Amino acid sequence: MPELSPGATGMPRSGIREVMDLAWSLPGPVLGLHVGEPSFAPPEHVLEAARRAYTEGHTHYVPNAGVPELRAALAEKVRAENGLDAPAARLVVTAGGAQALHVAFSLTVSAGDEVLVPDPGWPNFGMAVQLLGGVPVRYPLHASRSFRPDPAELDRLVTDRTKVIVVNSPSNPLGSVLPEADIRALVEFAGRHDLWLISDECYDALVYGDRPHTSPGIFDADGRVLSVFSFSKTYAMTGVRVGYLVAPEAAAAHAAKLQEAMIACVNAPAQAAALAALRGPRDAVHMMRDTYRRRRDAALAALDAQRLAYLVPHGAFYLWVNMSGRLGREPDVAGWALRLLRERGVAVAPGTAFGPAGEGWIRLSLAAETEDLLEGIKRMGEPI
Repeated sequence: MPELSPGATGMPRSGIREVMDLAWSLPGPVLGLHVGEPSFAPPEHVLEAARRAYTEGHTHYVPNAGVPELRAALAEKVRAENGLDAPAARLVVTAGGAQALHVAFSLTVSAGDEVLVPDPGWPNFGMAVQLLGGVPVRYPLHASRSFRPDPAELDRLVTDRTKVIVVNSPSNPLGSVLPEADIRALVEFAGRHDLWLISDECYDALVYGDRPHTSPGIFDADGRVLSVFSFSKTYAMTGVRVGYLVAPEAAAAHAAKLQEAMIACVNAPAQAAALAALRGPRDAVHMMRDTYRRRRDAALAALDAQRLAYLVPHGAFYLWVNMSGRLGREPDVAGWALRLLRERGVAVAPGTAFGPAGEGWIRLSLAAETEDLLEGIKRMGEPI
């Protein structure tokens, strides 16, 4: 066989997948607290729009950047909800948030370029960078700072190869929402070092009221912020695969061109579903967000009863829990998580799946059913 590309062979596999593979292989039932998969169906008007699109024959090619009606509706959404003055020409529809990130990296990263990614952070950031021949450089988020980035530490990581910084708020896996002052400081940091800033805002609608979400793009004075959004989490549309990228107009034109080589276009019925999601009632979104908040509060009470430390989440649907004093015979949290799955039937994501700074921590998903979440926390407290 001819040699495979270094980007493909060198890209690590997600540590979450090891847990998923074991969970699927076990014969008994598993309490799945490891995956960010909403426990809800998409709103009915969204499903109906997709059905109607198929029935009416909307199954052909559409523009690379997305159907005009959806791009116009997205421009209205980001203006009203995110404070971004972005006309439709700056919006590109993508196959989920993950593909929007891939487009953003493809626009900004060349082989050998360094990209600052959060640690702990979503592992797919580094995976996508490596696939393009770039070098992910982790910037640590410390518990002592409530997992907020330290601008002075970021300054020390910058080299002449640094090209991009990735910012994720609300955060996967932390559930943290960065204060406005931190967001402004990160945009200023990017400007000071002439970097692109790629902002993952896929959980922008899922904040719990005690800390608002701030989009870095509102502080972008010179066209260096690329903002990534998704329908997956907000509308429980993970399998529908619709996201979108907000970019400076010149960059957006290139992003649309890249779509031809990557996917040609997002499938038309999925775009019809996304348009219906934006134009239809928001009751389901509010219901899901409020349910996650109630699950958060119930889970925090259960963790308090177990005397387990955690980071209070202000957004997304994750809970970051410190298990460093409960690992028992296991040398690391990844081994403990696999033992918990085999012996207690509870699947959690080990913190090291999100970077070395996650050692001793786990991520719990508030997207699981409430009963499963509370039972899983109970079993976590039992010795293994």
